Amino acid sequence: MRKLFAHTECVIFDFDGPLCSLFAVRTASSVAERLRAFADAHQLPVPATDDPHAVLRAAAASRPGSTASRLLEAELTREEVHAAATARPTAGAAALVHALGGRGRRLAVASNNSAHAVSAYLGVSGLAGAFHDHVHGRAGDVALLKPHPDVLRRALCSTGAAPERALMIGDTPTDLAAARAAGVAFLGFAPDRQRAEQLHAAGAEYVVTQLGNVLGTVNSLPSYDSFG
Repeated sequence: MRKLFAHTECVIFDFDGPLCSLFAVRTASSVAERLRAFADAHQLPVPATDDPHAVLRAAAASRPGSTASRLLEAELTREEVHAAATARPTAGAAALVHALGGRGRRLAVASNNSAHAVSAYLGVSGLAGAFHDHVHGRAGDVALLKPHPDVLRRALCSTGAAPERALMIGDTPTDLAAARAAGVAFLGFAPDRQRAEQLHAAGAEYVVTQLGNVLGTVNSLPSYDSFG
């Protein structure tokens, strides 16, 4: 673990998972159901899925750039912002964020969720100051969602970090694929066995089951000057 962090100057967090459970109360399945109803009303063919992002991807693929698909993305953004108010913090996430910031590491978020939802959560959780304006989410083109590295590249650009000096903390194989494509090191977060197996199967070398397990390593790191 110390080897992984040894030359890291910037840590990029995925949002839903490593920082919080976005749909802890306003469940993903209920959001997907409302999006499917919206898609049906606008004659967008989408699958019967409990994954809101799968609904979004299908709608965008069926009618790329259409007003209807853009409206569905706006509807998902609205749902995510509402869910941010009741999101459940991931155990150990806040302590890790503060520890990294205290050691002078630059912090960013790179998410397939709306940046508005991320910012809303960071605001209510008291973590907004740790990330400054380095919050990156969907950019409008669904084709650029992870595993495409676009959002990670935007995070690197905003923080001024070189890829070889950055580390992503993510919880899905798509996070890993995006990190690899961006040339960024990866630490997998797997709170359950199924998630761990998926990450290992995708080739993740470093996986932790609790973010608190990383704190000892972070607190032993040399400090950099604080970055804005």
